[in-house]
Amino acid sequence: MKRVDLNKIKNLRKNAGFSLEYMATLLGYESANGYYYLEIGRGKFSAEALAKVADILGVPIDELFFEEKVTEMVISTHSQAKESRLAGHKNLYERRRTAP
Repeated sequence: MKRVDLNKIKNLRKNAGFSLEYMATLLGYESANGYYYLEIGRGKFSAEALAKVADILGVPIDELFFEEKVTEMVISTHSQAKESRLAGHKNLYERRRTAP
């Protein structure tokens, strides 16, 4: 699965010497916050905005993506589920231990 490489976008922007304000202005935002939220993943880049970012940064749009392998996603999801179950068991143990 392809995902937008937010770290790469940030690094390319910084290496080019472009501020958040500059990128926000070029993308039509009134303040830097609009662009900043995209760059940190709080919002999602539209296809048009991502194409514009690639153009501003002088790279082909496909360089702004990385491939996340399905097996990595499954392992990550499995690990998170396991941690959640363990935390639930620990909470249950603590409640039973302190119950009158």
